[in-house]
Amino acid sequence: MKNLVKITVLLLIVVSCTKTPDFSNLHYSFGGGVLILNEGNFRGGNGSLSFYSYDSSKIFNDLFYNVNGRSLGDVPNSIVIKGDKAYIVVNNSGKIEVIDKASLESRATIRGLISPRNIGIINDNKAYVSSLYSDSVAILNLTDFSISGYINLRRTSEAITVVGGKVFISNWAGGKEIMVISAINDKVVDSIKVGIEPESMVLDRFGKLWVLCNGGWARQNYAELIEINPPTNSIEKTLVFPTKDASPSCLSIDGIGQTLYFLDNGVREMDIGSGVLPLIHLIEQKPGEYFYKIGINPVNSDVFVTDAVDFAQQGYLSIYTPKGTFISKMKAGIIPGSMCFKLRINS
Repeated sequence: MKNLVKITVLLLIVVSCTKTPDFSNLHYSFGGGVLILNEGNFRGGNGSLSFYSYDSSKIFNDLFYNVNGRSLGDVPNSIVIKGDKAYIVVNNSGKIEVIDKASLESRATIRGLISPRNIGIINDNKAYVSSLYSDSVAILNLTDFSISGYINLRRTSEAITVVGGKVFISNWAGGKEIMVISAINDKVVDSIKVGIEPESMVLDRFGKLWVLCNGGWARQNYAELIEINPPTNSIEKTLVFPTKDASPSCLSIDGIGQTLYFLDNGVREMDIGSGVLPLIHLIEQKPGEYFYKIGINPVNSDVFVTDAVDFAQQGYLSIYTPKGTFISKMKAGIIPGSMCFKLRINS
């Protein structure tokens, strides 16, 4: 208990603190920075949580284990922050870990989910969880951390984006649709046919929904980047990648909703007003690197890239300026993946 009190106090230190953190005693600063999920080896149960601190320009690994005394689980896939809690979706363990965003202490574990992938927060009391193997979306009660129901999509689901009273959910594995759900009555109200395997989505500054379709794992189709108007559920722009060899993934956007980023043998960027796909990389992927996920700092647009290396050993987190200039590279956990930015102590 004394250690937990000590952790809580230290995590509230203001950003002006200049003392070098001593990770061996869990003395680290948790001001501005980014949480990184490390997937770990499949079925190894060694997924972990890292944090890069802007205060110290250091990365701290194995935080969930060090704070809670147990592994995060098998393949943590995504993380979101809502209020004073962070929700970590652990795919192969079929659970969601709910942690305090300041102390990282476990607050609840939601079990009984089938291959959960992503979580969409509807409001303070409700969330949706997508699934790789189930044909239904789970409805979570965020008050008591229980599964309160299901929405039958009759297909698997992946990315989730909440737009007002609507929820857009992609049918990724082998699919080519975006399902539209009413967040009011938890029912499917429409579907939008898009390219093959829509795997990630973002909203821009004008409220338009951008969908990245990777064309299928076997590259049997051309990948596409699609712009949708949420009020009408209509497609307004379709950009087709020039070759079937393109393998775009991990669509992201900057803090003002103006510039899109995605991975395709490196990091590419595109203004939302552009009518053509980018021909050159913002950041080149060098030989021996495997860019796996990206995250864009919503305040200064720094580009964070994870490198999974060989998907067996510890990977790396690299940071670049918005112009693509290298800043730093540091070792993370095994298969560093999804990221979630925490920019202020009270954020």
